[in-house]
Amino acid sequence: MSDKKVALVTGASRGIGKAIAEKKKKNGANVVVNYNKDEKEAVAVVEEIKKNGAEGVAVKADISNFEECAAMAEVINKKFGHLDILVNNAGALADKTLKNMTKEQWGLVINTNLNGTFNVTKNAFPLIRDGGRIINISSIIGISGNFGQTNYAASKAGIIGFTKSLAKELGKRRITVNAVAPGFIETHMTKNVPFIRKKIMMAMVPLGRAGLPEDVASLVGFLASDKAGYITGEVICVDGGLSF
Repeated sequence: MSDKKVALVTGASRGIGKAIAEKKKKNGANVVVNYNKDEKEAVAVVEEIKKNGAEGVAVKADISNFEECAAMAEVINKKFGHLDILVNNAGALADKTLKNMTKEQWGLVINTNLNGTFNVTKNAFPLIRDGGRIINISSIIGISGNFGQTNYAASKAGIIGFTKSLAKELGKRRITVNAVAPGFIETHMTKNVPFIRKKIMMAMVPLGRAGLPEDVASLVGFLASDKAGYITGEVICVDGGLSF
């Protein structure tokens, strides 16, 4: 087995996760591309990774299922024998006001975003080498809240608390744990936002534009690098200034 760094990116078949996976291959790491439904897209990402001389493997796992995350960790162990970088990116939306939100909509978002972060991290933990990196994708909604997103805000705020606590636990092993909080990013999850709502949001962003997946990937790439070895327990916004 190679001693080359290995990164696991969840939800990496498209959007922010895809951009992060492609950033890691440019940095020379082998990449595990996790997906749940989009096998064709995940395989395409792996093929791009291989073009740069790195190894890549697509692994199907529903992160809200603990046993499937355990099986994914076993695949990584057999393929690479270790893990250096974990990016918990996969997420779900089910927006409704609390008055109209169903128990199923609440559970879908909490089980995917928050429980999924636990499921993946817990199972990947034995594989992460000293000096490794854990980067959790939260959201500015987890900091400020948002109308019609109590489930999403609760899940993303929970990720922030998880990040800060785990950073204190893993400091002795030089494993850094940080959270990235994107604002409005142009992805498949935001493409159905009504035009007028988008215009209102853009008017509130000092930089005057929506973010791109690559904007988030660039920060994740830095936090995963050796240059960020003295940064841990932080929550860094990538939102064009929307949250200040």
